[in-house]
Amino acid sequence: MCAPNQVNKIIISKPGEVKDHTHDHHHDHEHEHHHHHDHSHTDSHGRVIELGQDIMQFNDLGAARNRGYFDAKELKAFNLVSSPGSGKTSILEKTLADLKDEISFYVIEGDQQTMNDANRIDALNIPVSQINTGALCHLESDMVYEAVKSLNPAPKSVLMIENVGNLVCPAKFNLGEDYRIVIVSTTEGDDKPIKYPDMFEGSQVCIINKTDLLPYLNFDMEKAKDYARRINPSIIFFEVSATTGAGMEKWYDWLKEAAGNSNM
Repeated sequence: MCAPNQVNKIIISKPGEVKDHTHDHHHDHEHEHHHHHDHSHTDSHGRVIELGQDIMQFNDLGAARNRGYFDAKELKAFNLVSSPGSGKTSILEKTLADLKDEISFYVIEGDQQTMNDANRIDALNIPVSQINTGALCHLESDMVYEAVKSLNPAPKSVLMIENVGNLVCPAKFNLGEDYRIVIVSTTEGDDKPIKYPDMFEGSQVCIINKTDLLPYLNFDMEKAKDYARRINPSIIFFEVSATTGAGMEKWYDWLKEAAGNSNM
C-alpha cells in the first residue's frame, strides 16, 4: 500500500459549491451541485413546499453512482455513524493500526470543522480525505464521490467512511456503502436504539464501546441490545473497549470476513 503524502480536504462551504484542495496547493477547484439543503421554503402564496423528497432523490442517485464505482473497483465500503463522544474515531484509529498490515485501507473523514481526525489517521500512514461539511450534520453521496475520487483507492481495498457525529440526519442519507456500523457507548445510556430508531433500523452492526466503564455506570447491556433488536432483529453486536482493546478481536474477525475480497 502506498503511503499518503498529504491529506486531501474537501470543504462543503455552502449549498452548490464544493472546494477541493490539499495542504500543498492553494488553488480551489469548484464543482457545481444542482440541489439545495433546505428542507422547505414558502411560495408566493405563503404555502410551505417540502423539498426533502428532491434532496433524497438526488442523494440516492449519487449513492447508486458510488455503488457502481465501488463495485467496479471491488471496493468494500463501511459507513461508521455515531453521536459525538462515542469513541468512533478511537475505534477506527485502533482498527486501522491493528489491521493495516492485513488490509489495504482508505479513509474518508467527515466533520463539520477541523482536520483533527484526518490528521490522526494520516499519522498511521493511511490515505485519508477530510470532508468539512460546515453547517451540515451529515455526509451526502456526492461529497463521498468527490472524496473517493481524490483518494483513487486501489482495487480490492477497503474504504472506511467516518460520518459526522449525529444519530439523526446520517440515517436518511445512503452513501452507497456495503455496511453501516452504528457505534454507541456505555456512557450514553442504554436507550439510544429507541431514541434513534431509524439509525438502528438501517445498520447491520452495532458496536457498544467503553465497556471498561461498565462497573461505574448504570448501563444495562441486555436492555440496550433488546431495544435494538426490537427495531432490527438481525443487527449484530460487538462489545468493545477501544481503550483496553477488550472485544476488538471479534470485531476484527467480522470486519475481515465482511471485507471478503479485499487485499489481505
